[in-house]
Amino acid sequence: MSKKPNNLGKSAKDYSAKILKLLSKDPNKSYNYKQIAAVLDINDTKGRNDIIKELKILVSKAKISTDDRGKYQIIATAEYYEGTVDMTTRKTAYFVCEDLEEDAFIPTNNLHKALDGDRVRVYLYNKRASKKPEAEVLEILERKREEFVGVIEIQKNFAFVTTANAKMYTDIFIPKDKYGDAQNGDVVLVKMEDWPKKADSPFGKVLKVLGKPGEHNTEIHAILAEYGLPSEFPVEVEAFAQKLDTSITAEEIAKRRDMRDTLTFTIDPKDAKDFDDALSFKVLENGNFEIGIHIADVSHYVQEGTVLDEEAYQRATSVYLVDRVVPMLPEVLSNFACSLRPHEEKYTFSAVFELDNKAELKNAWYGRTVTYSDQRFAYEEAQAVIESKSTHIPAEVSLTGAAYEVSEDIQFAILKMDELAKIMRNKRMNNGAISFDKVEVKFHLDQNAEPVGVYFKEAKDANKLIEEFMLLANRKVSEFIGKQEKTFIYRIHDEPDQDKLFNLQGIISRFGYSLNFKSKNDISKSLNKLLVDVQGKKEQNLVDTLAIRSMSKAVYSTNNIGHYGLAFDYYSHFTSPIRRYPDVMAHRLLQSYLDGAKSADEETFETKSMHCSQMEGLASSAERDSIKYMQVKFMQDQGDKEFLGVISGVTEWGIYVEIMENKCEGMVRIRDIKDDYYTFDDKQYALVGEVSKNVIQLGDEVIVKVKNADLVKKQLDFTYIRKNN
Repeated sequence: MSKKPNNLGKSAKDYSAKILKLLSKDPNKSYNYKQIAAVLDINDTKGRNDIIKELKILVSKAKISTDDRGKYQIIATAEYYEGTVDMTTRKTAYFVCEDLEEDAFIPTNNLHKALDGDRVRVYLYNKRASKKPEAEVLEILERKREEFVGVIEIQKNFAFVTTANAKMYTDIFIPKDKYGDAQNGDVVLVKMEDWPKKADSPFGKVLKVLGKPGEHNTEIHAILAEYGLPSEFPVEVEAFAQKLDTSITAEEIAKRRDMRDTLTFTIDPKDAKDFDDALSFKVLENGNFEIGIHIADVSHYVQEGTVLDEEAYQRATSVYLVDRVVPMLPEVLSNFACSLRPHEEKYTFSAVFELDNKAELKNAWYGRTVTYSDQRFAYEEAQAVIESKSTHIPAEVSLTGAAYEVSEDIQFAILKMDELAKIMRNKRMNNGAISFDKVEVKFHLDQNAEPVGVYFKEAKDANKLIEEFMLLANRKVSEFIGKQEKTFIYRIHDEPDQDKLFNLQGIISRFGYSLNFKSKNDISKSLNKLLVDVQGKKEQNLVDTLAIRSMSKAVYSTNNIGHYGLAFDYYSHFTSPIRRYPDVMAHRLLQSYLDGAKSADEETFETKSMHCSQMEGLASSAERDSIKYMQVKFMQDQGDKEFLGVISGVTEWGIYVEIMENKCEGMVRIRDIKDDYYTFDDKQYALVGEVSKNVIQLGDEVIVKVKNADLVKKQLDFTYIRKNN
């Protein structure tokens, strides 16, 4: 049955928000019913009668008052708030506002066309009563988004686009002249243009056809479009980048510290194409060690005020999807000019430290340099040196596939830096840093980007060596500027939310673990102990995920509150300017201060920090969606196979199960568990059988099979077989 684009009927209730919005605009002004009807463009008898009925209801609810002349006025109270809409998947929402102690519930009929993330003005009910507060949307102040991805369903004279987003409660009506070349069933990007008063659905137009549902490129481009992320560079940006002078000149070298003769190398993933950072190593005459952290000098090429800089700022970050990277900078820079490739001279921005044998910092220098990378290592190759303590790189980990020997100088440098990194890491842990070494799911892809296997990425000593020296550079650069009390972009991380920690305690206690809440340091130590204790256990991924969710989110800000997770008073991002714009800004600010400039405008950089934090969040969501998509794709042909999984979530509508061998997560709906009638027990995080009293709870091992794999919604449904007793 085809849908009608318009809802021509209207109940009196629909006028409530409009009346309140009108009267609340000027609390001192009063209107009679005719004036209200005229403003609301209602001129028929039935409409005016509905207005009169609704006015009487609002008076009885003490939202508005009336006088003996029949004029109505808002009752001025502090019940009006501005905030954002947080939609649920059930066509209801919550109103989120910093001024409120708790979020207010918004029933479906009080949304008045507000969508997820919209900034709105609401009227609040039950604010001082014992009941939970409820809100009614009076005005949409700002739409969070106007572009959506969905599947188009074409009728004779119009079309509808339905999104896969469970929080988008309406489809979008597309007039016949606004869907262009789209064909029935295509995945499209649409723009919401209008939402007429009497329409059920907003009106929009098709901006772009992305392809057919389920096709690999369609779904990857749909993920990018869903979060408003670009898939390619504008022509003018590519052209600008191609014209840049990327040569290394004697004139520019003369302005920099020349470190080309110092032993320098990179350690990166096997498949890396952009090398942001390199390490140099030298033994000093006093027996101490000079270790340089050399970072690609992106700000040399990306000058403020250019189209290249504007594009990099708007993107703010590279996006790492499961089968591709969407870079922040054009390839000529990210993979070539800025990339610290082996046996090439490069312009770099460096933090050079003198450390003694106990990893105590004796001296620091910051500035622009020119460097030469003597060798490129994959993490596996550097790990082989650390584990064997020899110069031999076996064929199975070699980048070339052939065994080879490294020089004794490089072998000594890697082993000494590994030793120093371990000392620095122990110091961090003792100071209260938290060690999140969560298992990362990666896919083996064939030449068509089809998943043919799953593997888990884990951080070994070589990864941690690089991490510690990058942390050192990030920390000391921000401390150097912070102590001058000049504007800088910090990477800040607030203390964890106590309520979330108590919830975490409630869940982990089922597995026999506990947290110590005596002090900030005790919480950190007990969190670290928890993360160590669960390693290798069935519940590891569940506990790791819940522990991360209990943490605050790290963001960029000019207001330094320190970094809780790393236990640093000062911390910034300085070491990855090829893929993060905040690092580019950090380089510019540091250089300007080294040149003697005054403190930069804090408000300007706070605005930029907020933008970068927001774009980082969108990129992370896109990355998570691409992993979910690939997991569903990997599992879609596994319907005949039984899997051992662990219950990772329990809700009133079913259980979430994570497959142990590949970390893919899917849902078993409560109605599909056939051996009894189950109800949800929120205190036990469990489903309880009404007859058998059988308990299916968080952390239980169960056997499941794939029931359905939906590539568009990125959802797996499982069939429950039995508990694994």
